[in-house]
Formats: sequence, structure tokens, C-alpha cells
Amino acid sequence: MSLRTSASLSSSMADNLAKQIEEGVIPAGSKLPSIREYADASGCSKNTVISAFEMLTASGLIEPRRGSGFYVAQRAKAATEAEESGVLDRAMDTVWLMREQLQVKPDVLNLGEGFPPIEWLEATRLDQYHQRVVRTGVASLFRYGSRYGYLPLRQSLQQKLSGYEIEAAPSQIVLTHGANQAMDLVLRYFVRPGDTVLVDDPGYYPLFGKLKLSGANIIGVPREVDGPNLAELERCMIEHRPKLFFTQSVGHNPTATDTSAAKAYRILQLAETHDTVIVEDDAFADLRPRSLTRIATLDQLRRTIYVGSFSKSVSAALRVGFLACNAALASDLADVKMLIHVSSSEYSERTLAAIVSDGHFLRHTNQLQEKLRRATATAKTALKKLGAEIFKESEQSMYLWASLPEWTDSMKLAKAMLDRGVILAPGAVFSPASERVSAYSRFNVAYLADERFVNALRAIAP
Repeated sequence: MSLRTSASLSSSMADNLAKQIEEGVIPAGSKLPSIREYADASGCSKNTVISAFEMLTASGLIEPRRGSGFYVAQRAKAATEAEESGVLDRAMDTVWLMREQLQVKPDVLNLGEGFPPIEWLEATRLDQYHQRVVRTGVASLFRYGSRYGYLPLRQSLQQKLSGYEIEAAPSQIVLTHGANQAMDLVLRYFVRPGDTVLVDDPGYYPLFGKLKLSGANIIGVPREVDGPNLAELERCMIEHRPKLFFTQSVGHNPTATDTSAAKAYRILQLAETHDTVIVEDDAFADLRPRSLTRIATLDQLRRTIYVGSFSKSVSAALRVGFLACNAALASDLADVKMLIHVSSSEYSERTLAAIVSDGHFLRHTNQLQEKLRRATATAKTALKKLGAEIFKESEQSMYLWASLPEWTDSMKLAKAMLDRGVILAPGAVFSPASERVSAYSRFNVAYLADERFVNALRAIAP
């Protein structure tokens, strides 16, 4: 065996043991098998094992004890715990917040939650629709669907969009695996490494992660109480010639703001002048009044890609979203979808089609909006009692964007509250410049009345 091969085997053995120690498979304080036993079990020389043990000793993971052998160091456990703590400190970011929202922790109050409470959505009774879905065409449930998605659902979406005065034929609508896949398709089609993309700042934080993966140059446009800062938007378009501008006109996440009609018109003018495509994310459409201004309504999908979702009004588990745009672009994006994912889930799309075509769905969304109005009023009262500054006092919004007195850094606040069993969504997470200190946090209005929030806040008062 060559020296190079032996060194490679030693490194591989050391890496494998280190992983087992760090994951707790071999606990701290455990005695390792002897060098001879390791050599016999692995079929390698004792020198190879000795080299591996020396590497682990040098890294502090194991320690020799005279006359007894090698043991997993107690400080290895401490180092692992410190590392996890460090990760947590660093990870008040996109992936951390997404992980927290996907977990159900009964003993934790999640004020950073992105969705309505489950009990608000249970009225849709997903279990009632299975038989209806099966009866509408069981054979198709065992095959890939259309690249555009299930036609009857696209026809229902055509009617839904007409309620916002957006004219879109079924050929202009592509069903996706949630709104996030719709954004993924747009990025795959338009963005190459180094391209500039504009986003709301603060804005939809998972989008920032997607853009980073795409290698895009991300530039935030400051969000004001009536929409994007137009002067900064124009400056960015002149200076950077962005391909895309991602924005939320209605029920903006996280600020609960709506873009005014005047600003929406000006955004379109700037996009036309500087050849920028507007991607309008309307994930909260079912929770907000239809009368609010949408850029796609003014533009009629000429330079706008409209993205929608049912995660907030029906179920995130169905994973059905859609995009609407001009017909030629819709065909191209449907091809991109087919190349990457073949198709979206026709079973989920059929289920959603059955739900939205049911007369109960309109009553359900009306009830959702009423619950949201009551929760928003309660949440504003709770925050004001604490002396909070609310960015925009919406009458009906899933979130409130607010800062608490004496806490100028919401990241520090979030870390302190986490120790008290309360999860917050600190403002820095919602900015493409995540290193920037923000006093603001995003609060889910449905949970702000919980006494655990006030009790935890009092316990950490500076």
C-alpha cells in the first residue's frame, strides 16, 4: 500500500469517526475500540488507524488515556453544543426562519409564523373532496398532467383574475407547485449569474435565497407606507438596468402596506422606459379586498407576471400556485416547468378546483377576512399597550411590522425571546442586506394576544 493511499484511508477513517462523534452516535466519554480491533475490522494496517486517531486527537475530538486506550473527549460535546449555539446565533436568517415555520412546536409561541392558524382553515375540509376528485377522472391521476396544469382550475383562475379586472385566458396561466415554484421558473428563464434583480426592502425573504442561488445581483428598493420609494426605484433602474423587479402590491409581506394607484402607474412607466419585467406576488389575495390596486390590472399582463397562491386561504400542503402573463411567455415558462419538474400535481390541482368551484369557498374567504379584521384590531391594541411603533396600521393584514421600545436591534430581541420559548421574525431577515440592523419585527396578528408574549417580554426587559 502506498503512502498516499494510506493517508487517504486515514483521513477517511478520521472523517467517519468525527461525524459519528459530532452527531452523538459515539457519545462523549465513550471508549473507542483498540487500534488492533479497528485495524482488524476495517482490513487495514495499524499504522492507518494510528494516523486517524492522531488526526482526531489533534482536533480535540478524542483523547488518549495512558494504559487504557482512546476516549471521546468530554470537550467534544461542549464544542458541538457551542457550535450549534453559534449556528443558531448566525441563523436568524432565511433558512432558519423557514425551518421554524415548518415545525410544529406546541410549547413554543411562534409570532414569526407565516400562515393563518390551522383552525381558520379547517373549514375547507379537504377530506370531503377526495371522492369527488377521483370521480372526475381516476385514470389521469396515474399520469403526468398538462405542462400548463389542470384546465378546469385554470378556467376557474381566469374567473378569479377577472374579479381583479385582470383579463387572462387559460393559455396565459401556468399552474405551479406553490407560488415559490412560480418564482423559480421566472428566475430560471430570465436570470443569469451577475444579472441585477430589484426587490422590495424589506420584502419576501425566501426570494432572496433563491436569487442568491441564481447568482443574481440583488438590490433592495426601500418600502414606504404606500409602496416602493419611486426615486430610489428610478435610480436603480437607470444605474443597474435590472431584468426583474419583484414586488407585492397588496398585503405586502412583511410591512402590511399596499401600493397606491399613483405609485403603481409610475412603476409601470419606469418599467416600460427601462425594459424591466414586474413580478407581482399576490399570495394574500384571498385575505385582502378585491378593490385594492394591482399592477397587473393596470398593465393587463403585458409587462407584468402575476403570481398567486392558495397556501394562505386553503392549505400550504396542497402546494398549488400559479403565474399569469402574456401567452408567449406563459408557453415558454410552461416548457421550463416541464424540463425541470415534468408537471405539477394534477391530484392537488383537481382537489383545489373542486374547492374553489364550491359555493362554500367564497363564504370561507369572507369568514377568513372577518377573522383577520378582528385579529388585526386585537394585535394593534396589544402592540400599542407595549408602546410599539407600528409601521402601517392596516385594518386587515396577516402581519404587522412593528418595533418595540428599548429594542433598537430586533435580532437581539429575537435571540432573547427564543430563550423564553417565543419565536420572532427579526427585521434583518427581510432585507437583502441582512447585516443591517433593524428595530422592526414581523408579527403574525393571529398570535399577538397570547400572554406568553407579554410575559416573555417583561422577563427580558433591558
